[in-house]
Amino acid sequence: MTSIYIHIPFCKSRCHYCDFYSTTELGLRKRYTQAVVEEMDLRPTTDSISSVYLGGGTPTQLELDDLQTILSSIRRHYQLLPEAEITIEANPGDLNLQALQSLRQMGFNRLSIGVQSFNDQLLRLINRRHTAKQALQAVSDAREAGFDNISLDLIYGIPTQTINQLKTDIQQTLDLNIEHISTYCMTYEQGTLLTKMIETGALYATDDDTLNQMFDLLINSLINNGYEHYEVSNFAKPNCYSRHNSAYWKGQPYIGLGAAAHSYDGKKRQWNIADIDKYIQGVTARYLNIEEETLSSTDFYNEKIMLGLRTARGVDLSQLQENDRLYCSTHAQPLIDDGLLEINNQYLKSTRKGLNILNFITLKLMQ
Repeated sequence: MTSIYIHIPFCKSRCHYCDFYSTTELGLRKRYTQAVVEEMDLRPTTDSISSVYLGGGTPTQLELDDLQTILSSIRRHYQLLPEAEITIEANPGDLNLQALQSLRQMGFNRLSIGVQSFNDQLLRLINRRHTAKQALQAVSDAREAGFDNISLDLIYGIPTQTINQLKTDIQQTLDLNIEHISTYCMTYEQGTLLTKMIETGALYATDDDTLNQMFDLLINSLINNGYEHYEVSNFAKPNCYSRHNSAYWKGQPYIGLGAAAHSYDGKKRQWNIADIDKYIQGVTARYLNIEEETLSSTDFYNEKIMLGLRTARGVDLSQLQENDRLYCSTHAQPLIDDGLLEINNQYLKSTRKGLNILNFITLKLMQ
């Protein structure tokens, strides 16, 4: 089986922390939609499609008829399984009951809402264009529209954010009875406005001790309320894991459509040019403006380690080549002795203690 990711790079405004490829040139939306449809002709597959994910950018910046065109084209070009998970990311400020009803009717069955925080002051700081009230209304409207599988994004470690503010965000999320929660630590990517504010001293990054406290608070609060911590940044109620993202972590193939989108066929990776004009020009001329790399045996090993350790299941040691398994076991043993890793039924996984330094652990095991 294969998954499809479609990158919708349009944003009404830029968040201060975001370095994903995006544009505020909304006048290109129609041409871009047509290019995505045309790219489907250039990326055929006989595999069944188990999940579709529209990410961004802000997919809900497309007109409803453009979203309908994309979904209809997927059904025409690919073998979409009847039970396929079809997700769209959304900004709370773009949603209303009528729009959500339309999204549900056209086939979206999972909604990922970028809330980030329920604190209006923090939302303004990172230049989110919605309010806490709009986020709450978006979830309420989504329920009324028939969405019974909703994911909500939270960011922790926002400059000036306190432990108590995070507690409030967590409680508000729990009160909404959300099926899936993604929690991301604030990162400072080169070139973003937030990073520049940190570099100039206009803001200060949250210290590591506070970040660890926040991470522990999230884990304890969500697990104690029935969520399964199935991936380092993701929590879900039973049977509500993200099937699309789980395919990434398992190393399964996926097709990426749109500017800057990545594809993987099990042997090599491709990525479309991160330039919307050149992307459209290429697809219109019936060629893929891409770069690609064929993964080496070392690349495969490193990815199994990196992706596997992020999950609660861990790295399946039985799937490693004998020499890789020996390398991994040798380098893992000191970390096991320190209580950072453990082995359970041929799966090497992080302990709770190890989660706070998972990047360090991963680097220790990579070749």
